[in-house]
Amino acid sequence: MTLPFVPFAIRWFDLVDITVVAVMIYYMLLWLQGTRAIPLIRGLVLVLLIYLAGRILGLYTINWFFDKFVALIAVMLVILFQPELRRTLERFGRGRLLGTLGFAPTPHGSFYVRNIVRAVEQMSEEKVGALIVLERMTGLTEYLESGVRLDALLSSELVVSIFDPRSPLHDGAIVVQGERILAASCLLPLSESRLLDKRLGTRHRAAVGISELSDALVIIVSEKTGTISLAENGYLTRYLTKDQLEEKLFSLYKVEKVKNEGWPFNRFKLWKK
Repeated sequence: MTLPFVPFAIRWFDLVDITVVAVMIYYMLLWLQGTRAIPLIRGLVLVLLIYLAGRILGLYTINWFFDKFVALIAVMLVILFQPELRRTLERFGRGRLLGTLGFAPTPHGSFYVRNIVRAVEQMSEEKVGALIVLERMTGLTEYLESGVRLDALLSSELVVSIFDPRSPLHDGAIVVQGERILAASCLLPLSESRLLDKRLGTRHRAAVGISELSDALVIIVSEKTGTISLAENGYLTRYLTKDQLEEKLFSLYKVEKVKNEGWPFNRFKLWKK
């Protein structure tokens, strides 16, 4: 039996059709990265696998359930994904397709680390409370929306001025991506871990909370004692010195210091993986 001849033009348009759909799905996944939709998508995939298994194996009860409640499941998905769907449609409407895609940029080097360390050291000495979130691979878009957008070049002076008690933006966290401060006065989820010291305040619990939900690195300066702390992967490291914080940031971003030259004229190089 010979297959019917399919014109080249039809096959070409089919290829374009599949490519467009694949690109749209890819971009949607990029936009959803770092949001609460990712666990929901995993659960949806599991439900689809159960449905396919029921169809293939001829499981009557599972097939009956999906046939009866498919409309209800569709409505539930729209409700659960409502914030992410709204955000995606808004991006389409604003026409910022190319400007909002991609992963978090990596810092350019030692100048980035030095600015953060200088600001933290000054605030620690003056006992000014601070909460600095360093975004890594997991996006923090939903938390940016709770604060005030800045999109400003990072500098130690700007960080200190934001957390000045007289500043209207001092209450909350700043989110840093690459060498830019994306937003200030951001609200973060509080950790419910029972392992944390009950004497810790909201600032430390918020730092641990965001580190539990993402791979962000969070720097905390205590308002009462000036103590420098670091939250990562749900763990809190307290009583850091300025040098320890500096070494941690240099190690994190694979930047090697050149100790023979003074800042800001020192050079840096990326470690080979």
